[in-house]
Amino acid sequence: MKAKISKLLMQLCGWKYIGDIPQVKKAVVIAVPHTSNWDFIWGKLAFLSHNIPTTVLMKKEMFVFPFSIILKSWGVIPVNRSKKGNMTDELAKEFAARESLYLSMAPEGSRSLRSEWKKGFYYIALKANVPIYLAEINYKDKTLSCGEAFYPTGNVDEDMKKIKSKYTNSKPKYPEKFTTGL
Repeated sequence: MKAKISKLLMQLCGWKYIGDIPQVKKAVVIAVPHTSNWDFIWGKLAFLSHNIPTTVLMKKEMFVFPFSIILKSWGVIPVNRSKKGNMTDELAKEFAARESLYLSMAPEGSRSLRSEWKKGFYYIALKANVPIYLAEINYKDKTLSCGEAFYPTGNVDEDMKKIKSKYTNSKPKYPEKFTTGL
């Protein structure tokens, strides 16, 4: 039922999912570009429309009533960014403990312009031994795709260049807030 409602909402708003869906049970999915809160909504609807249960991390400050109820039902995990700890190890354990997990992350770490992307998604995938799917949202064409699977090699600098190069022609909602930094 969620899939049908999600697909209908996307269609009514002129959005569509293109391409294949992941064929693995566990992956880190990076959602790029991230310049608007709408990116989360369209991305979540796209995955729900294909019965792909994604999990996302979001700052705990967003978990206020009534949004907290919706966010939790959508698989959003609140993160206390002021608490020091090893989130990479914790999330790698989550991958090991679950039969299926699609962890969706925005490597820019913010909706503001950032020339440097955060690398946590990379280290989580490397430690959990799962692929990174290079998902993209395109506001010009109103399309979303999961993209191709990228397997981290351990050479973070070279791998980040390859990953970022996939997004050089992206069409974000706010182009002035996006760069790959290449």
